[in-house]
Formats: sequence, C-alpha cells, structure tokens
Amino acid sequence: MSKKEANVTRIAVLVSGGGSNLQSIIDKVHESDIAAEICCVISNKKQVYALDRAQLARISAVVVDSSAYTERKLFEQALLEELKQHQTDVIVMAGFMRVLSAEFIAHYTGRILNIHPSLLPEFTGLHTHQRALAAGKKTHGCSVHFASAELDGGPLIMRAEVPVLSDDNAESLAQRVLHQEHKIYPLCVQWLCEGKIKVHDNEVFYRDQKLVEPLTWQDETNYE
Repeated sequence: MSKKEANVTRIAVLVSGGGSNLQSIIDKVHESDIAAEICCVISNKKQVYALDRAQLARISAVVVDSSAYTERKLFEQALLEELKQHQTDVIVMAGFMRVLSAEFIAHYTGRILNIHPSLLPEFTGLHTHQRALAAGKKTHGCSVHFASAELDGGPLIMRAEVPVLSDDNAESLAQRVLHQEHKIYPLCVQWLCEGKIKVHDNEVFYRDQKLVEPLTWQDETNYE
C-alpha cells in the first residue's frame, strides 16, 4: 500500500537522548491511537538510547551528527534532506537539544511540535526542575507547543501541572513531570495528525476554536 493510498501521516521524531517521549509515541502508534506511521527517528548525537528504541520498534534510525558540521545551516540542510527522503509530513521533537532556525521551520510551518518540562513561558532552557524548586514554586509541569525559532517558544497547545511537594528534589519532581509528558505529548501528536489542532497567525485552534489559553490536562476523556 502506497503512502497516498494509505493516507497515513508520516512522523519524523527528532531526538538527542534517551527517548522516553519517543517511546510513548511509538506505543500509541502501535496501539492505533495515532493514525500515523513513524517514518524515521533522527538523532543529532551518536549512540543515544533513543536510536535503540527505534531499532527495537523496526523504525529507521538515522544520525545527523550536529558536531560534524561547522555551520548550523549545513547541519539543517542535511537534516532537511533526511526528512525529505523519508517523505515526512510532521516533525515531533522529543528531547531534541537543538533550536531550529526560522528558515528550517518554514519548510514545515504548523507541522512541528515540541515538549518542554516546565509550565511555559516559565523556565525555558535547561535545568527546569532545579530552577522551579529554587524559585519556591508550588506547581510545576510540562508544555506542548508548536515550534518556533525561539528557544522553547512558539504557540502553546497544552500544559499539565504537578504539585511541588515539600520533600521534592529535582529527580523526584522530574519523574512526576515526565509521567505527565507521556500523557499529553502523544495526545497532541494524535490531534495534529487528525487535524484537530492547527496554528494560524501564531494562534492555536483546537477543533476550529481559537485557544485563549493553552488547554490544561485533566483527563483525556475531556477531549474525546
């Protein structure tokens, strides 16, 4: 069955590390919750466990080593070539530790998702859990958004909150946030593949209704 006949969205997942969010999406695709095919997993680093996850799932695992390129533009050109070769429709960044340029994103406008371990716009960048604890936050969480050329920027789709407990450290808080990531990211990927979420003029629409605020995860049955 050809891609055209199957009418299945082809997802490329970009990774840089262990790939637990990748695994959550693989599982949902296999369970047929997401009517899509993961056409490839691309890492900008060699020998990361996310590549092993891809191979175990019989998904094409590719390395486009960012350290091998002297210029960002050359790295992104190589990345685009791989995406085109795999006939990519949608890009899902899952722990991908590179900020993509506006020129790159223009090739996939409205078709690139990212997840970040904080309640954006708070705590962009790294070490979000330590920073939330240091700031004395009572709640923390994760956010799914359409990608932009700004670090952890782009229009927000959904956030999930967790309480910050009195005995939390960065590791315990990270684990609780990650559990929520594994819920909301596959759901947002599913929505993008189904056309339930779209972005227009930097605003997100869910079921053709403009979001004044990002959706908040409570229970996925709320969004059936």
